[in-house]
Parts: sequence; C-alpha cells; structure tokens
Amino acid sequence: MTTVSKLQINYLDHVVGITDGPQFSWVIDTPFRNCRQKQYQIQIADEASFASPLFDTGLIESSDSAQVRVPGFTPDEGVLYWARVRVVTEADTQGVSTSPFSASTTMLGGLKDPDSLKDHFITAETEEDIKLSKGTYLRKAISLKKEVKSAVIFSTAQGVYQLHIDGKKVSCDELAPGWTSYDHRLLYQSYNVTDMLSSGEHVLGAHLGSLWYKSTLSFLMIHNFYGDYASLSLRMDVTYSDGSKETFYSDESWKGSDSPVLNSQLYDGETYDASLEQDGWDKPGFDDTAWRAAKPVPCTSEHIEAQEGSPVALQEVMAPTLAFTTPKGERVIDFGQNMSALPEIRGKGEAGETIVLRCFEVLDKDGNVYTDNLRRAEQRITYTIKDDKPFVYRPHFTFFGFRFIHVESFPGRADLDNFKAYVIHSDMPQTGSFACSNPDLNQLQHNILWGLKSNFVDVPTDCPQRDERLGWTGDAQIFCQTASYNVNTYTFFKKWLKDLSLDQTKEGGVPHVVPDVLYKYPFDNWLLNKGTHSATAWADAAIINPWVLYLTFGDTAILETQYESMKGWIDFMKTHAKNNIWNYKLQFGDWVALDAEEGSYFGATPNDLTCTAYYAYSTRLFVKIARILGKEDVAKEYEALHDKIVQTFQETFFNADGTMTAQTQTAHILALHFNLAPEQFVAKTVENLKKLLAEHDGHLVTGFVGTPYFCHALSSNGCLDEAYALLLKDDFPSWLYQVKKGATTIWEHWDGIKPDGSMWSPDMNSFNHYAYGAIGEWLYRVVAGLDMDEHKPGYKHAIIAPRIGGNLSWVEGSYQSVYGEVGVRWERESKTNVVTLRATVPANTTATIRLLDGATLVDGDALTFTKRDDILEAEAGSGVYTIRYTLNS
Repeated sequence: MTTVSKLQINYLDHVVGITDGPQFSWVIDTPFRNCRQKQYQIQIADEASFASPLFDTGLIESSDSAQVRVPGFTPDEGVLYWARVRVVTEADTQGVSTSPFSASTTMLGGLKDPDSLKDHFITAETEEDIKLSKGTYLRKAISLKKEVKSAVIFSTAQGVYQLHIDGKKVSCDELAPGWTSYDHRLLYQSYNVTDMLSSGEHVLGAHLGSLWYKSTLSFLMIHNFYGDYASLSLRMDVTYSDGSKETFYSDESWKGSDSPVLNSQLYDGETYDASLEQDGWDKPGFDDTAWRAAKPVPCTSEHIEAQEGSPVALQEVMAPTLAFTTPKGERVIDFGQNMSALPEIRGKGEAGETIVLRCFEVLDKDGNVYTDNLRRAEQRITYTIKDDKPFVYRPHFTFFGFRFIHVESFPGRADLDNFKAYVIHSDMPQTGSFACSNPDLNQLQHNILWGLKSNFVDVPTDCPQRDERLGWTGDAQIFCQTASYNVNTYTFFKKWLKDLSLDQTKEGGVPHVVPDVLYKYPFDNWLLNKGTHSATAWADAAIINPWVLYLTFGDTAILETQYESMKGWIDFMKTHAKNNIWNYKLQFGDWVALDAEEGSYFGATPNDLTCTAYYAYSTRLFVKIARILGKEDVAKEYEALHDKIVQTFQETFFNADGTMTAQTQTAHILALHFNLAPEQFVAKTVENLKKLLAEHDGHLVTGFVGTPYFCHALSSNGCLDEAYALLLKDDFPSWLYQVKKGATTIWEHWDGIKPDGSMWSPDMNSFNHYAYGAIGEWLYRVVAGLDMDEHKPGYKHAIIAPRIGGNLSWVEGSYQSVYGEVGVRWERESKTNVVTLRATVPANTTATIRLLDGATLVDGDALTFTKRDDILEAEAGSGVYTIRYTLNS
C-alpha cells in the first residue's frame, strides 16, 4: 500500500509565525519500484478534524512533491491551521493508486505588523543595572471572563527570556529570541497557549537575562553592545467561544523584581542565590506589592520579524561516566563527551553554603584540570543554597562548552548522582548517518556530529567554550555541506544568511563574523586592526552557503532571497581586484596550516593565490545561480569575468613548465578542486600534489582553506588510494590522530594536544571547533557515494557512486531528503573482490547508479547498465536495488 508521511511546511514538521503562503513537501512510502506521483491533493483547515476544510486544492495533475504552494492561501494572524495531503501514484506492478490522507501538520499564522511589538518593550531593570547582567522577573495578573476558544502569544526580548503562565513554562525554547543582527532585526516567537488558559485568574510571567544583547561579548570584551536594558515585549490574543476577542500587552501595569540570578554571562557562567527565590512569583495569588512598576524602554532594532523554526532547545540528557580526583587533588566529574550543555546540579546542604563549579574541556598531560585555553571565559557556576531541603538547579541564561566539571566547592562529596548535563543546540532533526567497518572512522563521524551540535547554538559559532563563540563565516562556509548531510540546516542557515546580508557593507563586503560585533568598536587587536570584513573563504559564505542549501533542498527561494547579497560580494571583489588578482586588507589565508612559519597562524600559500582561486570559484557559482534564476544577461556578464579570472590565475600561478609558483599542498588542491589548472597541466598538478604529500610521509600540512578539499582533489583525479591513505593516517597530523588521542569532537588544531601530551598555545586551542570536520562531506559523497545532481537538486535525481577502498569491508550511508531516504550500503568480500551494493532511491525520484574503479557486473537487479570509459552506469527509478559486481583492481 502506498501512503504519505513526513508532511512538512517550509522544511519544518510544524511552523509558527508564518505570514506568507507556505510551501509543502511530503514523502511517499511504497513497497513498489518506479513509483511516480501523478496527482496530489492538499487540504487546509482551522480544525484538526478537517470537517470543513478552508482550502481544498482538489486533485492537481503534478509530479511535484516538494516546494508545492497552495494558490490563494495565506495564513491569518494568530490562527492555527492543520494541513494534510494525499497523492495518486503509478508504480511497477501496482498501477495507479490513491493514497489515504497523510497525518496532519500545523502552522500558526504570524503577525501582519510585527514592528508593532516595538511599542511594548518594558523592563524591570534600573539605571544602576545597565552595566550588570542579572536576572529580572516581570509579571502581570489578568482575568479572563469567558470560556477560551484559543489564545496566542507573540513575544520577544532585548536580551533572552523564559515565558511562564501560572507557574509553567510556555515552551521548551532556550535562549529565546536567539541572536540576530540586533541593530537590524529582532525575532519574535509565536506560542499557542490555548491549553494553558481558561476562564478565571491567570498570571503572565517572564524571566529575563542579558546574554548576547548586553552582557560581555566577543574576545574584545565589549559590554552593552546592542543596548542597556533587558526588556520584554508581549502581545496575547485571546479569542472566546462567543467569537469576541481580547488583547493583552506588556505595559507599565506589569510589575518587576530582581530574580535570584545575580549574574549570567555568555562566557563567565551564572551566579544564583537560591535564598532570593520568590515562590509563586508567576502564579495567581502572589503578593507583588513590594515589586516595582515596569518601565517602558525603546526598541533598538530597525525591525522585528518572526522566528519560524529551529529554536534553541534542550535536546538530550547526558549522565556523567566518571568521578575522580586528579593528582593535584581536584574533584572532577567526567561526562565522557565534549558538548554544549547546561549542567544540572542536585544535592542537599545547609542554608548559605555555596557550590562552585567550573566547566572545561580537557585534562593536562598529568591528568589535572586544564583551563588555560578558555582564555578569559570563566565558565563558572556559583550556587548559594537556600535551606536544608534537597535542591535541583540548572542555569538559565547561558550555556557551557565542556566535557569535565571541576568541583571547586560542594557540600559533602560530589559524585555522579549529583550531576547531569542537558545538551543544548538549535532544533535541527538529524538527516544523515554514516557508519563503516572501521571504528576509528565511526568515531570521527561521531566527533563531526557532536562538533556540529556544540556549535549550532542559534548561530554557527567557531567554538562553544572560550571568550569568543562568534559566527565566523569561514567556519560556516567550510562546514556547510557536511552539516547539511547530517542535519536539516535549511531554516538555521536561512536565518543566519539573512543576517549576513544585513551586515554586509554598502559596497558588498562580508564581515568576518555574523552577527557582526567587530565593525563599530575601535580596538587594538593584533589581527583585526587590519580589517574586519571581506576575507577570502570567510566572506565566500555569501555565495557557497546558499548554493549548498539549493543543492540539498532544491529550492530556488534561498537563491532569490540571497541574490543581491551574492551579487554584492562578487562586485566587491571585482571592485577591489587588480588586474583580476583579488586580495584585500586582512586575509586569513590557509589559516593555522602546519606549513606556517613558527609562531604564525598564516599558512605558506600566498594570499594572492588563495584569494584569486576563491574569486574564480564564487564567480563560477554565481554564474550558475544567475542562470537558475533566469538572469541570462547577468550570467553572461559574470561568465566573461570568470573566464578572465581563470586566465589570470593560470598565467600568474603556473610557470611555463606547468609547475605552480607556490609549492604548497593547498595551492595544488585549490587549482584542482576549483578547476583552475590549465588542461594540459592537470596531470602534472596531480603528480606534484602527490609529491608534496609524499614529502610529509603522506601527511597533510593544510589549514582551513586546503583541508576541506584535499581528499576530493585526490579522488577526483585518479588518486583514490592516496585519498584513503590520507584519511586513515592516525599519527600526527591527521583526522584520526585526534581520535587516537581520545577526542569526542573536532579540534581547532591538528596538534591541540601534542604527541607528548603537552598543549598547543592556549591563545587559540579549542577542542570543539568543527571546521576540520568538513571531511564528513567526503565520507558521504565519495566513501558512501551519496551525491546530488545540480541539474535536478534536492535529490530529485541522486547520484549513487561509492568509491571502494581503504580496506573497508562495508560502508553504510543515508540521507533523509525532502523526498525520503536516499541510502547506500556496500560490502566487499575480500577473497573474491565482489562488492554487493544496496541502493535506496525514494519514491517520485530517480538516480544514476555508477560502478566505478573498473567494475565488472555480476548481477544488476533488473537495471540496464551501460559502459562509458571505465564506468558502468544505470538509470534507476525509485526502489531498493541490490547489485553485485567485481573490482578489477
């Protein structure tokens, strides 16, 4: 039987705050091969029963099952809608059939005029609190006179907030409203609170903190970057059963008070005095006569916009694995996993006793607490006990990057049952999985995924632990494709890219970090005094990240939305290029490459080369994007520019004999991967790259720019064995060196912990820094063989082409696309050299299955394979196929 599942709106299982016409996607589940959709029918109702649908498309002749819109439908403000779909399909051995309707999904209409929330900000802070980062309470008692039919809250904060009704949290959101380019825009949240209200007395409560808005921010230690007061803006619309409506706003009738949170900072952690707790502060009947009146404050953002999805939330609970005492006598709790999380403490003591904990990542070579790499970040929790009753505490307005907790002070002996860790990151369902016969590679995949989780806390940060945690564009660009294999990144990156475009300079320059917190403060920093925007491979996130989202989801909307931003970046490079050589102010180059001079962070590959290579690559992508959007004149103009850049690159960085002017691994990698080597010199460039690799005994010495593409440059140019050998190196420097050293996330430096157990420089030595995890793309795309067809993106047509090697006996990879699971499993019989390939192609899609590396077909499972050069290739409709072939090598 054919059914429909995973109905999504705007790539989310449920969407809120939506004001434009939604787009739908769904998965067709069927046991039949070659299943193709012929028709669909979408119904939208304002009740779960669909007794009287508001919109019914009827059966529409269409094969589209993603990016589908319902003409004429836009959500009304504050209305909760249900949607469902059914399809008519045709498949082998089944013929034409009609599915039942899918399970429904919901969408909540957002504000038509969200900027109206700018008029309702209130604070409980005073002038004396401007430089402080404490917590405050706000409350309002209300009376509902009639039976409630529905109730919706639209709210936001300058700072961060937790919303309560009658003593219960309204949502699972953490750190709302998240971090955007606050000068330009602030996001509001939409909450359906119907089930929390009835006729009678209620209390609306909010607990506010500072975090990104006004606490210490960036390694420049800037205070009050965006504003002075943590404040709330709220509107609650109540619809009664008789059809009448009532609206409540945050205003001066609300009351405010200090909370027990004495200090809560992004880097320093939280200080909490439980003796200051006010039981029932957010419930009816509480005496708030001693509380002060709330006061209005201005909104410092140009606009307020809806948050549609991917809120930060508590995702899973980790229990500690070990409690021990170090050689220095320090009590330490080990969770066995580096992560971004909120520690939870539970215990019992006496009133006034203080618990002090410090979160950190690694032990030093002697097994003692190591915190030097945190720089000025304290990552400390200080909790004062209220009374002799058992307590449970979890921080409110911060998060920590850690594996270990140093128990500096605790009543009695701190042990495993006193602690938990609540993992925190943006809500992004996992979409990909990779596993193989090599346990070290499985640990590497684990580390990549946990580096992602740790650093996708509302913005793609560089690291979650030290006094930084900024949205570095380079890290996000390098890792975007790997991230998009592993989790649903659409809403997350769409939100961040909007801020990138807002933070661009008037000329189109792209900041080093987004949101940009470096641009408006004078500072004396050894690095950034050379420039705070437009570094190659960092700023190219403006082009590459939207392109990756387009390939992954097949949606032109992200290209349309970011088009002006993308064009602005290309034009910025064009304006500042000299004779087609691009270089500008501060360039990070091949950042932290091992071929850098002693004491330097900058790799040996010249900036002129790396900058011009990316200039060509981004321009080539922009040409493709312009054509996809139907802008042929623009495409032709920038195609001519691209050709000139390539010609200049070849004339400048290749000698007459075909050698490159820069004898570095990264120079050769970029020339090969970006298709910049002259055709007649490609083979020589490959051989020279192999030579440079051999000079280091098969090890890489690349940094942020060269590393992501190294294995691709090899495997795409006839050097699969060398690519696998590079991947599987487990001594320094290599990906698996970190694994052998016990890493549970990706490190910032190849030698974060040196072979002798000593540490790299504490100035810049994060042990949770995902950039080098970009190798994950090669694991999915080449080792497993899951690839996208840019001419039919979003896996409408997949490329399944695994590369067998590395002494692996089996590999399994899958990706949950908008159409369903695309999957591969291959097993190699070592004695016979026979490979069994199991390929899964979702319904309403097709795939090209390629058998590479000199394959001889044994059993094609009814597919017709043809030979092209040394490749066997077949076109497959949906279904599961088991193919057997032998390798000739």
